[in-house]
Amino acid sequence: MPDRPQPRLRRMAPALTLVVLAPLLTEVLPGATRFSSLFVFPIEMAVWGGGALMIREIVRRNGLGWPSMLLLAIALSLAEEFIIQQSSVAPLVVQLRGVVYARAFGINYVYLAWALIYETAFVVFAPIALTELIFPRRATEPWANRTGMVVTSLLFVAGAFFAWFTWTQIARPQVFHLPAYAVPLSTAISAVVAIILLLGLGVTRRPATDSPRPYGLALAAPLLASAGFVWAVLLYGIVVLAFGIAPNFPPAAALAIAALLAITPFFVLPASLGDARTAVARRYWLLFGTILGAMAAGFVGFIGAVSTDLIFKVIANLIAVALLLLLGKRLRRPAI
Repeated sequence: MPDRPQPRLRRMAPALTLVVLAPLLTEVLPGATRFSSLFVFPIEMAVWGGGALMIREIVRRNGLGWPSMLLLAIALSLAEEFIIQQSSVAPLVVQLRGVVYARAFGINYVYLAWALIYETAFVVFAPIALTELIFPRRATEPWANRTGMVVTSLLFVAGAFFAWFTWTQIARPQVFHLPAYAVPLSTAISAVVAIILLLGLGVTRRPATDSPRPYGLALAAPLLASAGFVWAVLLYGIVVLAFGIAPNFPPAAALAIAALLAITPFFVLPASLGDARTAVARRYWLLFGTILGAMAAGFVGFIGAVSTDLIFKVIANLIAVALLLLLGKRLRRPAI
């Protein structure tokens, strides 16, 4: 007897979940998007959520591997940093000590290093992995048909325009009292060329046909959770440095720390997640620790006053932890 067609909403559930989780993990739970600015969440869903969904569909539909996902994620981050909100090239709106830190050739280079790592991890890899844990039976399936991809692409473009306009042309002059910013043409062209090259490499890079033995250091699930927590906290430290919390801290040292954080997963995750028997549990605990670390580190931005924004973050974080624990309990069931 053939299976009954699933209701449309159920078929769309993984895609919709990913579209929500990408900005939720990236912006809301860490506290970058606060209750007072929650009106921008639909735009973040269009850009971050839509971008993550399109990357996931390209990779899964074409049988590509994580290197392709990485290249596409970096392309999305470059688009955000140089074309959409231009945060890595415009003078930063946050200068904790009132001085410009780590800026050269029109680029906030320590901030850019942080953004490439953070956005790759929290916009693309973490929400995709978490959504696939939530919907394990559909983890290897495409989640959006051709119409869905077209709609997602159109919403992405519209969201990118609104993100650019509201941030560079409205928020900077009216909220932060800084001049409206326009990226130099040469910088924009260079960024577009880099994005096109990354997209081309990403969609044409084929995974190896054999299965090499996983390399690197294999960590047990609790250690993965602890490592993810520490990694997320240290990564938050990079952006605090980029905002000039310690103007005398050598920018080269900040870049070295960022580089270490960027390469560490390549030496830990292949071996830690390579065992199919324990991959689900280890992936879950890695995500749990990393998300928890990002949420905990984000409280640094609320030091000094109790506000509605802080209360909202506390409640949102507690709900997130409760839902993650429920997911872990469900994943422990033999049927899963």
